Amino acid sequence: MQVLQKRDAWGKYIWIVIVVAALCVGPKMPAAAKEEKVQTADEDRQVLEAYEEYRERLNKITRRSEIAGSGFTVIEDQIFPLETKCYGEILLVPAMEEKYRRLALFFTKEDGTVVYRTDQLHANSRNVGMLEQPIVEIGAVSFQDLNRDGLMDIVLIVTCRNRTGVYAGREYKVGDVLFQGEKGFYRDYRISDKINRFGMNKSAESIIAYVRDGRSAEFLYTASTKAELLRNGFVITKEQDYFRQFEKLGYLEVMPGSYTIAEFSVFMIYLVDEQGNIVWSFQPMGDYDNLYALKGITCRDIDGDGMKDLLVFARYSYEGSVDEVVIESDYQIYYQRTSGFETDTEVKKKVHCTEEDTVAELVDRARAYWGWSPE
Repeated sequence: MQVLQKRDAWGKYIWIVIVVAALCVGPKMPAAAKEEKVQTADEDRQVLEAYEEYRERLNKITRRSEIAGSGFTVIEDQIFPLETKCYGEILLVPAMEEKYRRLALFFTKEDGTVVYRTDQLHANSRNVGMLEQPIVEIGAVSFQDLNRDGLMDIVLIVTCRNRTGVYAGREYKVGDVLFQGEKGFYRDYRISDKINRFGMNKSAESIIAYVRDGRSAEFLYTASTKAELLRNGFVITKEQDYFRQFEKLGYLEVMPGSYTIAEFSVFMIYLVDEQGNIVWSFQPMGDYDNLYALKGITCRDIDGDGMKDLLVFARYSYEGSVDEVVIESDYQIYYQRTSGFETDTEVKKKVHCTEEDTVAELVDRARAYWGWSPE
């Protein structure tokens, strides 16, 4: 019995040693994986070297006259005078880096001396981990005392356009705020994040309304009850507010409405249960700036699966390329699924709407796309 016990203990010890050795050595890496790892390391090193070269060019600029010769293009029509506590009267001179489309802000004295510079902007981080950014142009610059300390701060809106991805080719706005401090300007990334995440980047006025006056659209996306929406200023569109029986979600109030911040109306639709809890929410206006008029909402089975879907048709406005207000009709379809709703990505590619269309006509054409006749 003693011999068997010793053998068992020794056998377990040998097995443990073998396992540990195997874990330390590990499986042999395939040649292709080794090459990929080396290639990734080379790419990372190249990005780092390119970034260091870019930073060196940026930081070497000490005079306004040196900007153009350092790979930057001065945006002449966006140069503005600014009174500061630490530097006195200076000029804000924005410039675009020509290779990577990164925006830099230079602050210069009357004699051209650069007293401060920064490229720490929200728009310069749209392509995470990349030098190249999707910046097209500066949309707006405004100067306001946002934190009520007696110093002028900077409100900045930049227009961007991605080359790839879901938003490829579509222009969108990125808002930012630079607060004036004792030794220059600084950003609060939390404020910039909320400005852009909750759609408060439509205009300088909407950013000012949020940062200075505390009017935020955040509650539209975080509220859990109807009462919370109403308490924060959400206005229900009464003529389009009604209850419907949804096959998977039950008896719900279809509650469209809007919240106005500055001069822009943010349009939302909520599905609310009989206890006042928000079950689902939609933002049909997408990247439009403002709800101009709601044409209608209907709950109909569009894709033929026997469950009510939701189609919303409205007119929206946005700022055009030459500062004119453009008004455009658009629609969105949401398909009811087992766990909620799914946004349409197929019908809108084929079925386009016009100013003369009606909700009923759009429903018929959308059903026809899925092979169903009008009801």
